Amino acid sequence: MKKTRIVILGAGYGGLMTVTRLQKQLNSDEAEIVIINKNEYHYETTWLHEASAGTLHHDRVRYDVTKVLNRNKVQFIQGEVLEVKAKENKVVLKDQEVSFDYLVIALGANAETFGIKGLDKYGYAITNVNAARRIREHIEYQFATYHTEEEKKDGRLTIVVAGAGFTGIEFLGELTNRIPELCKDYDIDQSKVRIVCVEASPAILPQFDRELVDYAVSLLESRGVEFHVGTAVQEAREDCVFIGKRGETPKELKANTLIWSAGVRGNAVIDNSGFENMRGRVKVNLDLRMPAFNNIFVIGDCSMIINEETNRPYPPTAQIAMQQGEVCARNIAKLIQGKTNLENFVFDDKGTVCSLGEDDAIGIVYGKKIKGTAASVMKKVVDDRALFMIGGTSLLLKKGKFNFF
Repeated sequence: MKKTRIVILGAGYGGLMTVTRLQKQLNSDEAEIVIINKNEYHYETTWLHEASAGTLHHDRVRYDVTKVLNRNKVQFIQGEVLEVKAKENKVVLKDQEVSFDYLVIALGANAETFGIKGLDKYGYAITNVNAARRIREHIEYQFATYHTEEEKKDGRLTIVVAGAGFTGIEFLGELTNRIPELCKDYDIDQSKVRIVCVEASPAILPQFDRELVDYAVSLLESRGVEFHVGTAVQEAREDCVFIGKRGETPKELKANTLIWSAGVRGNAVIDNSGFENMRGRVKVNLDLRMPAFNNIFVIGDCSMIINEETNRPYPPTAQIAMQQGEVCARNIAKLIQGKTNLENFVFDDKGTVCSLGEDDAIGIVYGKKIKGTAASVMKKVVDDRALFMIGGTSLLLKKGKFNFF
């Protein structure tokens, strides 16, 4: 008798949480489980800002997907997903098609450029391991060539960070820790370095309490960061960025480096597959299934769930993706076992911590505000907890962060 085939697209937080829970909940004779990922590794998205700034080696950010799989129950396919043919129950890869009975779309996000001229060519988005490595190498190259190349010297040590949300602020924290080391390595007066953060919206870190935001801004400003709130990138060029407030003539800012952290959208596969969506995100039912297809679940960056308290979508975070993965796995197991009482997803907000570098952070944990060293310790605990939940003690010991102080 043909086994039910479950196919999971993406080995991010949501995809790995789904597959590791399914391999525990289902016997090998109940279902065939397949996970498809572009790379053979998973990377910790919430650590990419460290790899981008150069404060953490990019190999620390990733681990082999198969290390957390039960190979007796799960088949891993390395391949790039192009499209989902939902009516045919097929996933189209670059070199093959894979059929499914149940599908979990847990693909990551793509950078949202909003059509800004030159951004796709001259901006650096913190999107994956390779992008992080390019950012680190690009920044270091600017310092390494400062004394040897006169051309474009005016903006060589100016770094513009577009976006003062979670990713942008965490990157700034790491960058301001890294700059003194780069200046020392390449004999550069640190006063020649300029770091500019532009944020189009009227608020920095809107999800945080204002007292904590003021602490973060004050700390980063003391390290030399200039904040321009209500200011957007209008155009990007190789050696300059045009920025300005709405309705004003943009000003030219000489800068060889533009880091883009001002927006993401769901994966392009959602659009390619013709699914109804908003910026690449599918508004799913409470049980995490796609409204038009009862055998397709969408979680993580590609899913949209409305927070009834704010009447706005929950932001796509690792915490939400992992919780969705757990619910998704339980619901698929129920369907395979002939049960109909599927579980609704209810987000359990355990808090949020935003790093400001190696030994500083801000956060709200179980409703309590924390900052400084205590918050930094909690950030590492959160990172380690994610490793443990997916890969257990062995993965935690191999990849965990234990430098709490």
